[in-house]
Amino acid sequence: MTRGIKHRMKAKRKNKVSKKGEGSSSSLGPQVPVKVWQPGVDKLEEGEELQCDPSAYNSLHAFHIGWPCLSFDIVRDTLGLVRTEFPHTVYFMAGTQAEKASWNSIGIFKVTNISGKRREPLPKLKGDEAGTDDDESDSEDDSEDEDENGAQGPILQLRKITHEGCVNRIRSMTQNPHICAAWADTGYVQVWDLSTHLNGLAESETEGVQGSAAVFNQDPLFKFKHKDEGFAIDWSPLVPGRLVSGDCKNCIYLWEPTSAATWNVDNTPFIGHTASVEDIQWSPTEPHVFASCSVDGSIAIWDTRLGKSPAASFKAHNADVNVMSWNRLASCMLASGSDDGTISIRDLRLLKEGDSVVAHFEYHKHPITSIEWSPHEASSLAVSSSDNQLTIWDLSLEKDEEEEAEFKAKTKEEVNAPQDLPPQLLFIHQGQKDLKELHWHTQIPGMIVSTASDGFNILMPSNIQSTLPSDGI
Repeated sequence: MTRGIKHRMKAKRKNKVSKKGEGSSSSLGPQVPVKVWQPGVDKLEEGEELQCDPSAYNSLHAFHIGWPCLSFDIVRDTLGLVRTEFPHTVYFMAGTQAEKASWNSIGIFKVTNISGKRREPLPKLKGDEAGTDDDESDSEDDSEDEDENGAQGPILQLRKITHEGCVNRIRSMTQNPHICAAWADTGYVQVWDLSTHLNGLAESETEGVQGSAAVFNQDPLFKFKHKDEGFAIDWSPLVPGRLVSGDCKNCIYLWEPTSAATWNVDNTPFIGHTASVEDIQWSPTEPHVFASCSVDGSIAIWDTRLGKSPAASFKAHNADVNVMSWNRLASCMLASGSDDGTISIRDLRLLKEGDSVVAHFEYHKHPITSIEWSPHEASSLAVSSSDNQLTIWDLSLEKDEEEEAEFKAKTKEEVNAPQDLPPQLLFIHQGQKDLKELHWHTQIPGMIVSTASDGFNILMPSNIQSTLPSDGI
């Protein structure tokens, strides 16, 4: 089902063009400054195509498990809390969006041999040779970008359990990662125990390799029927088993665990939004507090001890608020993404003063589909949009003309970034069609995984290497 994916992209003519400009490769003519190609702004001319720039990544891989997955989650494992050495192994769970309801499944899969190459943010210079042919240069780049672990790519091992209906969203419990909750388009939220499958993958080296999958029939531990389907769901990071789910009928339900396999769902919902509840996030520090966002353009803060109405509510965007993320490292910061493509960052300590927005970006021109703070760097977050771009932002960055001049001098390149690009925009990843969701890996600093209609990408941008722990730690 998956087409070839062209990852991080840059404009490049099919006919040979000098790297320094668009004329002859001779060094005698005037040099034309390199132009930064802006997705969604610049158009490709006839004869131009976009190609991946491997040097922009420490690691970049693509795979699929069959039907597209609207939602997935990375499963916490026991392979190490902070892993920086290639190759990597990652466990996932994902829910499909199949053509027929009976064809859907929850996929539990392991990807091993995720190889890569650690690069310096500022590459070492090679001697400039006049008249160097593009093909020769590209060949050198290709050999330089070979993974540290050889040519063999990642190995996928997959298991599936049947699931009636499409999976709108799926989340693994923080404290017990083998337990997951899945929102179905049938209106059911179901809780599953995937321990048998995760253990089987951990012990197996051959089962389900490269996409062939064992399919199992399994009953959920527990299920609850909403009045309509929904997307909002989140496990508490502080209280094992505590869950909230929100639906398209504006209702939010609290799940309290009564045992390892049963829950008490309060039949009286939390009511405060006037339209569909799109996303929910528990507070990383307050066990009774969660936030929700809605198609009505608002964000609400709830305290389960204070009744079924929001403790605070405010207009967050001028359009639907699709997604949100509560910063686990700086618990006063809340990020949200809207249907109009805007991203807002709020300092919740400023709510009582009226204007809590500390950053607002209008870079994306299409709906924001996912947003998530980095688990390793408090000022960084990743965003995906319907414009087929995955962007990484660092709010600590500011424009520094002296630093830019120094960088240009070291690289000996004339690259003039567009003035309207926010200095906080750290990285742009492209190549996936209809991006839906992304997650940082909490145990592998710098790794992001994204899902789209044409499959998954695993990426580790080279310019966020500075956020990785040093080898001495």
